[in-house]
Amino acid sequence: MAMSIFAAGASIARWAWSFDEASEGVLVLRLSGRWLMDNHLPPREAIERELRARPTARALAFDASSVENWDTAFVVFVRRTLDVSRELHLGADLSGLPAGVRKLLELAAVVPERETGQAVPPGFLARLGTAAARTGRDAREMITFVGEACLALGRFVSGRARLRRADLLVTIQEAGAEALGIVSLISFLVGLILAYVGAVQLRRFGAEIYVADLVGIAMARQMGAIMTGIIMAGRTGAAYAAQLGTMRVNEEIDAVQTMGISPVEFLVLPRMLGLIVMMPLLTVYADIVGILGGALVGTGMLKVGFLPYWHRTWVAVDLSDFAVGLISASVFGVLVAIAGCLRGMQSGRSSAAVGLAATSAVVTGIIFIVIADAILTVVYDAVGL
Repeated sequence: MAMSIFAAGASIARWAWSFDEASEGVLVLRLSGRWLMDNHLPPREAIERELRARPTARALAFDASSVENWDTAFVVFVRRTLDVSRELHLGADLSGLPAGVRKLLELAAVVPERETGQAVPPGFLARLGTAAARTGRDAREMITFVGEACLALGRFVSGRARLRRADLLVTIQEAGAEALGIVSLISFLVGLILAYVGAVQLRRFGAEIYVADLVGIAMARQMGAIMTGIIMAGRTGAAYAAQLGTMRVNEEIDAVQTMGISPVEFLVLPRMLGLIVMMPLLTVYADIVGILGGALVGTGMLKVGFLPYWHRTWVAVDLSDFAVGLISASVFGVLVAIAGCLRGMQSGRSSAAVGLAATSAVVTGIIFIVIADAILTVVYDAVGL
């Protein structure tokens, strides 16, 4: 019999190997003493060396009847021994261990260890299939949400929608009056930049007065609606996603559903209506502020009189240009509202998921605006607007 002693202070842990005389080929590991964390665990190399020194062994058994006290150190030692015996293709008999140790070993065997090796990356076809499945799922969810929103809008028109009028007025204020500051700043600077860029080229031909045409038509047809849509996507669309995502985390949406109320009617519809109503008005305001920004450059840097500049703007820009901008603004308002509310309703139930929903709402809203503007531009050209 071979015996080893591992000690630290007064605590002594003993382990010894012997063959069971009644059963040939069964190697018995006899354990005694106090197996506590204060003791130094036998290294894996020592266990493997002892087992390899007995090539005739076919199975491993434990005898822990003389163990006085144990803690997790004892469980770790037994687990190491079992790992080595498994590598050497030895069977194991755990009946000689304390019942608590056996339960802990069973629990450790049920939960597999986390793999630390680098996972094999999926192939191109696997990635393509995953992306296609994800795209199809997102498209289906979006179509379903748009359909529910259209049904809710129809019930609102017929007076059967279940929403609070106060919520609608609050969303109109948040999407309208409270956004005037940032819309004013951005629109004024955009008009100023357009005028300055045009002036650099037109001044070479002595046609500075046509800066008024450039700024007026650009703001009325495109830039006013686009910049307002992007501002609202970053400001209001993200706010909608964060609000609805927080409601999802706090289980407020679940509570609304439990009461038999449609979340789309009660929570989404007021926000969509507020943004849809205010987007055209904000766009008209942005057009006027942008034209004033261009007038500042025209009258200041180009030395064009204010009245000639205003007259040239009045001649160049007609109602059809403003109509094009208002139609685009209405479409952008619908798309930004859908993007913000959709991402908010799809949010997970954690604070990190709320942040991701807000970010996704902004990105989705801007992408929708760019795609819609490209399509509308082609349509306007086809119908002669």
